[in-house]
Amino acid sequence: MRCFIWSSAMFFGFANALVLRAAEPSRPHVSPMTVASQPVAAARLAVTRNRSERPSPLRLIDWMTPAAFSWPEDDLELGKPGGDEEPKISYGPPANEPRKTLFQWSYGTTFSGGPPVDDDLQTDRPDFVEASTTVGKGVLQIESGYTYIRNNDPDDNSITHSAGEVLFRYGVIEDWLELRLGVFPFSQSQSVPSPTVTNQGLDDLYMGVKLGLTPQEGWFPEMALVPQMTVPTGNKSVTADKALAGVNWLYGWDVTDFIAIGGSTQFNSAVDGETSQRYIEWAQAVTINYNLAEKVGGYTEYFGFYPSGASTERVQHYVDAGLTYRPTPDTQFDIRAGIGLTDASDDYFIGTGYSIRIK
Repeated sequence: MRCFIWSSAMFFGFANALVLRAAEPSRPHVSPMTVASQPVAAARLAVTRNRSERPSPLRLIDWMTPAAFSWPEDDLELGKPGGDEEPKISYGPPANEPRKTLFQWSYGTTFSGGPPVDDDLQTDRPDFVEASTTVGKGVLQIESGYTYIRNNDPDDNSITHSAGEVLFRYGVIEDWLELRLGVFPFSQSQSVPSPTVTNQGLDDLYMGVKLGLTPQEGWFPEMALVPQMTVPTGNKSVTADKALAGVNWLYGWDVTDFIAIGGSTQFNSAVDGETSQRYIEWAQAVTINYNLAEKVGGYTEYFGFYPSGASTERVQHYVDAGLTYRPTPDTQFDIRAGIGLTDASDDYFIGTGYSIRIK
């Protein structure tokens, strides 16, 4: 194959020389008087200038000369001029930087989302909307708190203390994967219907997995997905006596340095308190977070529970607000308070909490 190309190049080069020779204008016969009146150097210069102004046929086959031809590595690459390979485009993070989210909105644009390992910790408390980020591979985050809940309805006059509310979050395998375990001790005193009854112990054990789905890209949100469930390990006064599964879809936007918006959409199995029958409960929440100072944050929020297929459970609506204080990048204190907006809701609640991140 190479011999054929060399032979072809020599043939075209020889033919090109003949074409140039044939295309060269013949020198006109000039009378002695004309030569005497025009210097010989000027006449030759004019002929040279006129020749250079015409496009040379050599330009049409210049690429085939052996000196200009770039040989491919092998004969199979002759389909690519000069054997050049197309540039490879990388659509992922650098080789030494693993992907921090499971997906992304577009190729090769942003990989800056994911766990805030080198920034202030982001917690799932104190608001109802949980963080749309994971904690990061090898990071343990412990979030705990206390909540006082008051309900004063004709058919339910109760006071509930939820002390502990410990949620363990641990990143495994990749930055976008997090294991979750929740233990919720409680003490409840109920005077209606009479007589007064006091129950205390643990609520059903909570387990889940959080998947960091996407980083934020413009108006496309940062997202996470939490498959979750409770297992019937709690006190007989509160346990569902059934394993209940659900899923929580989390999404959020950093709008400015001052404001961020987050949302949560959940679908969970639940048990009707009167009939013990299963039903599906949809929970929806929207929160607005404020960066009030370097170490101080705040939020306002709405959340509601919408039962579907329940015999006696009714819709509940709440609004709440709270403050957070981070003395160090790995610790946070919080306070919160909220009120119920419907008869089926608790009247009000207040609480406080503490979170720590261990890298």
